[in-house]
Amino acid sequence: MGPKRIKLDKEVCSCCICLDLLKDPVTIPCGHSYCMNCIKTHWNKKKLHSCPQCRQTFTPKPVLVKNTMLADLVEELKKTGLQAAPADHCYTGPEDVSCDVCTGRKRKAFKSCLVCLVSYCEKHLQPHFKSPAFEKHKLVDPSNKLQENVCSRHDEVMKIFCRTDQQCICYLCLMDEHKGHDTVSAAAERTERQRELEVSLLNIQQRIQDREKDVKLLQQEVENINLSADKAVGDNEKIFTELIRLMEERSCDVKQQVRSQQRTDVSRVKELQEKLEQEISELIRLMEKRSCDVKQQVRSQQRTEVSRVKELQEKLEQEITELKRNDAELKKLSHTEDHNQFLHNYPSLSPLSESTDSSSIKISPLSYFEDVTEAVSEVRDELQDVLREKWTNISLMVTEEDVLPSQPEPKTRAEFLKYSREITLDPNTAYTKLLLSDGNRKATLMSLQQSHSIHPDKFTKCHQVLSRESLTGCCYWEVEWRGRGVEVAVAYKNISRKGDWTECRFGWNDKSWALLCDRNSFTFFYNGVQTPASGPQSSRVGVYLDHSAGILSFYSVSETMTLLHRVQTTFTQPLYAGLLPLKFGATAELCNLK
Repeated sequence: MGPKRIKLDKEVCSCCICLDLLKDPVTIPCGHSYCMNCIKTHWNKKKLHSCPQCRQTFTPKPVLVKNTMLADLVEELKKTGLQAAPADHCYTGPEDVSCDVCTGRKRKAFKSCLVCLVSYCEKHLQPHFKSPAFEKHKLVDPSNKLQENVCSRHDEVMKIFCRTDQQCICYLCLMDEHKGHDTVSAAAERTERQRELEVSLLNIQQRIQDREKDVKLLQQEVENINLSADKAVGDNEKIFTELIRLMEERSCDVKQQVRSQQRTDVSRVKELQEKLEQEISELIRLMEKRSCDVKQQVRSQQRTEVSRVKELQEKLEQEITELKRNDAELKKLSHTEDHNQFLHNYPSLSPLSESTDSSSIKISPLSYFEDVTEAVSEVRDELQDVLREKWTNISLMVTEEDVLPSQPEPKTRAEFLKYSREITLDPNTAYTKLLLSDGNRKATLMSLQQSHSIHPDKFTKCHQVLSRESLTGCCYWEVEWRGRGVEVAVAYKNISRKGDWTECRFGWNDKSWALLCDRNSFTFFYNGVQTPASGPQSSRVGVYLDHSAGILSFYSVSETMTLLHRVQTTFTQPLYAGLLPLKFGATAELCNLK
């Protein structure tokens, strides 16, 4: 490696006129460098301002300015002694073009002359720089293919290009077998092909840029696929976790309901508990299987999508490699100074392969598995319906088959308090502007959104909330209210959460019953029908429920209990207590009666 580097540095820093290291180096407009005195002397002798190497002429005479970078490099070479390196590097090796003039041991050619069809070392090239006879000779980089420029039939230099036969010919060929053909000079044909080549280079470079951009898009697509899959799996796990939690909450409610009934048949209680536990186990198994199936589906689709993108990415990368190879070939050919060699090699260039179809590239962040998430949400709704149906059947079985006959409705507050229930509000059902406080027993309507978590049981249009506990059997509770307009209600769990307000609001459908408490009046609502309720004004309302008997009563609570409204119906599902503050600042609180 050392000698090769020395050769390169010395060639770079040598003057081709005096063949010594550059002294006061100057670089002329064509890019070649010489000693300042050497190039001045050369121009003074010839009275023509041209480059001794490439023959390019300059008008007016260029201003010669010292090339400080080359001067510094020459000084560095002198300091390190590299200029005194052994001269073996001047002689030809196996892959070098040798000087055709040297006798004995051949030196490396420094230039080849397309007129002389001879390659010269630096020493034997000097006449081309010094003698006017060689002034019009074309010097190029050393070439071992000079004889390919000679017509094999007439032994003349080929300077003509036959477009009819697409080959270089000599002037004798033009008068013989190529007579009447479409011919031009090799230089003219080179100029035209050069223009085509430049266009091809631009096209290739544009395709490279486009394909590299496509590869980056595909890399982004793979990342998005993986992120989307992870999100879908996370959503799946979150939804099923919520379902299991919901099921466990419902299970606790029913277990509490079983334990709270006044039963005489202990064996029947155990039978109900066992049935409930079997139902829970079956539902948990079903949910775990569904969750596992969805996860496997997402990961399988993820692998398929990533494989598709990777396959396209590999094709694009192969195309980029081929384009860069063609780009290098074209650039190398573009810099070929020998017109004949240029025209000879031009048709042999590798044709460009057909461009890879990248129309399937799509960047849709986190949207690949939306259909899976939607499917999971549908499964969640399905299972919620199953849960409601099963809990309803169990609850009705508990309340209607295993309880003692309904008791006479109480008369005094003390008698009502015997059936009092500890009730709390369920934050998962609360409207976003309801503030729950005092251990989730008090609801206040605020003007700003509250920090509630997203949940499928949440009311989205009406200012209301349901209790966490289900109500069956005989129950009693009281509500303390303040402000303009509060509804005290009971409702089935499957009351709509997101539909039209008439489907959601307490008292405006067949799934809820509500008493509107205002400053001057009470009004009962069921299925959109309003019924005035008369009684003394009070800030406390008592609610009595005998589920199995289908009795629902509202009382004004003060020193005495005054009936405001009574409902006699058939309840087909467990009920839940509900509160609905109508105006900002209105509050409703489930009283602690224990």
